[in-house]
This record gives sequence, C-alpha cells and structure tokens, in this order.
Amino acid sequence: MFDDRSPIYLQIADGIKNDVLSGALKEDEQVMSTNQYAAFYRINPATAAKGFAQLVEEGVLYKKRGIGMFVSPDAREKLRRERRERFFAEVVEPMLAEAGRIGIGLDEIVRHLGERR
Repeated sequence: MFDDRSPIYLQIADGIKNDVLSGALKEDEQVMSTNQYAAFYRINPATAAKGFAQLVEEGVLYKKRGIGMFVSPDAREKLRRERRERFFAEVVEPMLAEAGRIGIGLDEIVRHLGERR
C-alpha cells in the first residue's frame, strides 16, 4: 500500500480521503482507531496518529471523546470541491495553455472530448 514517494502519514491521509470520496467511508461513519490502523498496516502507531491528526485538522475526520474517530458530515463535499479546484488548476489550465501554444482552439478540444465520451 505504501510507497517511497511521500511520507507514510500523508499516504494514510490520502487513502482515507480517497475512501471518503469513493463512498467506501460514509459521513459520520466510524473509522479504524490509530492502533487498529497501525496493526493492520504494520506501521508505527505514531505515524498513523499523525495521519489521522492531519485529517482532523483539515476537517475530514472528527473525534468523539472516548469513542473514536468519525468521518465529518461535510467531508465528501469538501474533498470534492478541493479536488475539483486542484483538477482545474493542475490539469485543465496547463492543458489550455499548451493548446494555445500549439494552435488548438477550445472548440477543437470540446469536440475531441465529446468524441472520447
């Protein structure tokens, strides 16, 4: 599951975000504890805790004292909005800039996309 490209705690956070986005984790659903997560993936519990802490800070998860961690009620919509913004900034805008440099008009891009669907 984990690779060497980024810190494990970030990969944990990204994996949980992807589960929220895909619907594998529902809003207000309890997630595994950091100790369960650490045991399941055979990682240091502090590393798992750091990933979970980041998700709490970002508003993806929330704590119920003495019970555990849960997916925030608006987490999926928040993540979708963030990913959409990142998609346009990192994919669409550079694509349009390159298309302009090589003489491809917006109408041609739209036609091509329509044919691909």
